[in-house]
Amino acid sequence: MAVSNKETIIPLSQLPSGSWGEIAALKMIGPIKRRLLDLGLVPGTRIEFAFPSPLGDPCAYRVRGTLLALRTNEALS
Repeated sequence: MAVSNKETIIPLSQLPSGSWGEIAALKMIGPIKRRLLDLGLVPGTRIEFAFPSPLGDPCAYRVRGTLLALRTNEALS
């Protein structure tokens, strides 16, 4: 998943803690992509890195007033 953070596009997994960006693209395919789209992770949606889990994976992201946990491999795609 690619995120636009001001003028750059980075993978969601590289979004710094406490910062936000807009979803630019979902580069994954198959049922995982469909599920993320169903959850509202569509291009143009604001997403904020909330906090990592104690072991670092998954991480919590705030989207549309909801807290979602995404694994690193999902955030890289």
